[in-house]
Amino acid sequence: MTNVLPAFDILRPANLDDAVAALAEPGARALAGGTDLIVNLRRGIGAPERLVDLTGLPGMGGIEAQGDTLVIGAGVTLTELAASPVLGPAEAALAQAAEAVAGPSHRNMATVGGNLCLDTRCLYYNQSHWWRRSNGFCLKYRGDICHVAPQGKRCRAAFSGDLAPAFLALGAEAEIAGPGGLRRIPLADMYQEDGAAHLTLVEGEILLRLHLWRRSGCSGYAKIRTRGAMEFPLAGVAALCCPVDGGTEVTLALTGTNSRPVAMPPRILPEGDDQGFYTALEKDVQKSVSPQRTTTLAAHYRRLSVAAEAARLVRSLANG
Repeated sequence: MTNVLPAFDILRPANLDDAVAALAEPGARALAGGTDLIVNLRRGIGAPERLVDLTGLPGMGGIEAQGDTLVIGAGVTLTELAASPVLGPAEAALAQAAEAVAGPSHRNMATVGGNLCLDTRCLYYNQSHWWRRSNGFCLKYRGDICHVAPQGKRCRAAFSGDLAPAFLALGAEAEIAGPGGLRRIPLADMYQEDGAAHLTLVEGEILLRLHLWRRSGCSGYAKIRTRGAMEFPLAGVAALCCPVDGGTEVTLALTGTNSRPVAMPPRILPEGDDQGFYTALEKDVQKSVSPQRTTTLAAHYRRLSVAAEAARLVRSLANG
């Protein structure tokens, strides 16, 4: 069976106001790099009447240091982010997460905003149309049951964007343009625990820029995947380590385990290599995530492995 794209129009608005108005219309979807959207459309996941091309819109490009803050446009490609000389040691997690996405040709097209707004994924959803039809459509699209948790009423598809935990660990804020104008919210507030509707953006809203305070410290990102490239994270972790009186403040954020990225509250690593800290850290990570049977790997394995990866990453940053 040949996968054929559905019929749609492409609109290239000249400015942000026109883009917001176009996306507020029923049947419209935002298009940036298209590395995930176009693949899903070929699989028969969605049939939008119109794609609104956001590439080249004013205000969505560039990586700029503005005093104590860093502003990153949602239209910046992952290749640009990974290679940016503006990023310092505290923002290294952003470059590492960007470089961990797919392959070079994908990163040349994929954007920061697209990865942050990535659709959720599941074994029962990201399949061809004939496979989904043969096995019964799911709660996320055309069906009325979540095959992962049939007794529940909520889709359990997992969010698998690599950039979100890095931005969350750095305390990023999202600047959003919409029918009501501009607004800024903590990036964490852009997500909710529902695989079928994991973004809190309303119709017509566009992720425009990310704002974050520059820190003194270092950060990193690590992901668990079945291959060394071209894979979504089965689980991923970003960590920021900043020096404070008496030790190091550690902030963690996770991806691939829930329907939203998970931000954990900061904690203090006392001076010296405290094994008790790492034992408690692994336990807290395990309690904070709720992986489901949405991938080829067992949920419990992902729970244990992301906790171990978090401890390993923090130890490396704290000692290095």
